[in-house]
Amino acid sequence: MADRFKHSIQSLSLSSEYINKFIKTQINLSKPPPKLWSDHNNTESFDPYNNGTHILTLNHPILRILDSCTPNLRQFNQIHTQLIVSGIFQHPLTAGRVIKKLSSLEQTFTHALKIFENLETPDAFICNIIMKSYVNFDDPEKGLVFYFDKMVKNGIFTNHYTFPILVKACADLGMVNEGEKIHAHVVKCGFEFDLYSRNVLIHMYSVCYRIHDARKVFDLSSDSDLVTRNTMIDGYVKNGEVNLARCVFDEMPERDVFSWNSMLSGYVGIGDMEEANLLFMDMPSRDIVSWNCLLDGYAKIGNVVSARALFQQMDYRNVVSWNILMALYVRLKDYMECLRLFDCMMQGRDIQPNEAIFMSVLTACAHLGKLDRGKWIHSYIRYSGRIKPDMLLSTALLTMYAKCGEMDLAKEVFAEMPEKSVVSWNSMIMGYGTHGHGEEALETFLEMEKSGVMPNAATFICVLSACTHSGMVLEGWWYFNVMSRVYRIEPKVEHYGCMIDLLGRAGLMKDSEDLIKNMPMDSGPALWGALLSACKTHSNLELGEIVAKRLIERDPDDIGSYVLLSNIYAAQERWDDVEKVRKMMVVNGIRKEAGSSLVQFANSDMWCFPENVSVHKRIMMCSMLSEMGAQIKCQSER
Repeated sequence: MADRFKHSIQSLSLSSEYINKFIKTQINLSKPPPKLWSDHNNTESFDPYNNGTHILTLNHPILRILDSCTPNLRQFNQIHTQLIVSGIFQHPLTAGRVIKKLSSLEQTFTHALKIFENLETPDAFICNIIMKSYVNFDDPEKGLVFYFDKMVKNGIFTNHYTFPILVKACADLGMVNEGEKIHAHVVKCGFEFDLYSRNVLIHMYSVCYRIHDARKVFDLSSDSDLVTRNTMIDGYVKNGEVNLARCVFDEMPERDVFSWNSMLSGYVGIGDMEEANLLFMDMPSRDIVSWNCLLDGYAKIGNVVSARALFQQMDYRNVVSWNILMALYVRLKDYMECLRLFDCMMQGRDIQPNEAIFMSVLTACAHLGKLDRGKWIHSYIRYSGRIKPDMLLSTALLTMYAKCGEMDLAKEVFAEMPEKSVVSWNSMIMGYGTHGHGEEALETFLEMEKSGVMPNAATFICVLSACTHSGMVLEGWWYFNVMSRVYRIEPKVEHYGCMIDLLGRAGLMKDSEDLIKNMPMDSGPALWGALLSACKTHSNLELGEIVAKRLIERDPDDIGSYVLLSNIYAAQERWDDVEKVRKMMVVNGIRKEAGSSLVQFANSDMWCFPENVSVHKRIMMCSMLSEMGAQIKCQSER
């Protein structure tokens, strides 16, 4: 009985507490809701012609907060809640501002798409924002899909901003057929003469190599502005119609620097540097693009004198200017000058080198054996944090190490590469082969096959060259057959040259001669030269004499044949024949250039010629060479 009474008291107490909470809740609900903004802001205006409703303006405090905030999802969700509570979220102005804010960053763009799906009446402004974001985020194909699936199917009316976005998407994708469909929609909707739409249509047809269709759009109306004419000129230039571009250029009532640079690029592209230089001199104002364009033109035709003179005239040089000239020197095999330019650029401290600069410098280091300089560049790339090595730069780096004999460092760079191209594998195979590591070269080739990278013709040149340097005759024959039998790569002259060199070094002269005679293409002097060199190495006088005379008859200006034949006679102590060869060289006006060597003392480089080397330097070099020879001999005897 006591327990039952106690329980009833507890129930009464709970009921009283519940009633008190309910009364307080009702009192709070009867109060006006808390205001999210002050009343003195004129956020809405009364429209008597719109059924007495209130018109939302951008002065609304919550819209001002939305515009000023960063597109952070946590902060946005709070604002989103306020918009829903305020009952203005579905308003077109509010929805447009929300979508625009979230579409400004790729990280929040997905959230914008989710919000779009929940809008009751999306308009063209909102759809345009989403399609433009797809294009800006390098996904133009989804922008086109959005147009057809969301706008066309749902009957959302377009405006004159819609079609330029879609045409640009087609241009980025190179989808001229889809572009023509959009062009048809442009005409149907009455925007054919809209200037902005015409400009992007001209651009789209130009980049899709439909320059005649671009010209038709250009001729639709005489109402063309500077952008229209510049787009037409740029289209003609990119399609190789420089003369037609010049006609539009000459008819322009006004020109800007883009007009001049487009024409300059056109003449440079066809190699007409005389006309390009005249146009450059007539330019009322030039920017860095103008200077670099002409500089690149001289570099493309290999005119290093004019390129260097123009480079010296430049008041301002950017990284592109330096890269053009360095790449030119590398192409001309003037590697020392490339490195001098790089030092000059780094001393100025105004220009930060980029990947292209380092590509040129590493190539120069590889050919000159500048290992210390290459290591410095590697450290700069690794610790600067500004340059992320791509496949090309990493390949240049490992090639530099491989050519300098540092195969362990080359292997480290190779192992760190997230993606390896066939050129990367070829560089490793060639590096091992050049330094006599034939087994490692063939193992690398097997790893390449396992990785799924398809070898090319250059790969087998590297493999055969590795077999040649290591005297691996059977392996060479095997991979020479695998190349055509398994990979369907027809052997070229270079592959036959490797095989002839391989057989010749092994003393298999008859096999080398038979291989040359049975070649399906013209053998050429290089292959016979390789056989002649093998004859000299193995003192095969009879065959060497026949090959040398054939080479001299074929190419009497090639000094190599004379020298090898003379050396073969000298090895047999046939001095009368040696003298005959030398007289033959004099009669034909052939003179052997003096040999030279690049020797590095400490931090300085010196080219050494037999005629101009001083006595003490000659003694120093001979002493160094003797010491090196002794060390090599000791290593071989161990």
